[in-house]
Amino acid sequence: MTRSIPKKFEEITISTQPVFQGKIISLQVDTVKLPGGGEATREIVKHPGAVAVLALTPEDKILMVEQYRKPLERSQVEIPAGKLDAGEDPLAAARRELQEETGYRCGKMRLLSSFYTSPGFADEIIHLYAAEELIPGTAQPDEDEFLNVEELTFDEAQEYIRDGRISDAKTIMAVYAWQIYRLTGSLPE
Repeated sequence: MTRSIPKKFEEITISTQPVFQGKIISLQVDTVKLPGGGEATREIVKHPGAVAVLALTPEDKILMVEQYRKPLERSQVEIPAGKLDAGEDPLAAARRELQEETGYRCGKMRLLSSFYTSPGFADEIIHLYAAEELIPGTAQPDEDEFLNVEELTFDEAQEYIRDGRISDAKTIMAVYAWQIYRLTGSLPE
């Protein structure tokens, strides 16, 4: 998301107070000058960004991983995804995450969209890729990742969304992209 976008209603940062620096995120409180002249504070989560992969098998199934998500206190079914390492190319990260989490490699991969997850308080951006020409292999999750790889039909994915087993935005967005593919024969550009 590097194109120039107008800064209508821009808030000018007066000061930044670091609050927390973790392995994945940091939290800061900015004091800003508002367009009308007043001041306000903004609590901001800084995140290095992430990638996610829509991977469809030749049998028209979507690759998913089930894992426990501590903030939700339950297991969640999601498309393969992970955070970017410092300076890492998003395409390389998407290929890495697909292989680590599912074991699959792919012959082709292309960017479908990049989007911000919660721009009201965080700068996290997710780059959603489509993987093509899948080649099966052995998953190699990180030592703190406990995953179950699933291959779902479109109807099963819809049922998982209705049941709340799939409830994150990136996965729902990928399922809707898959639906467009099923209806039109091509993924969104």
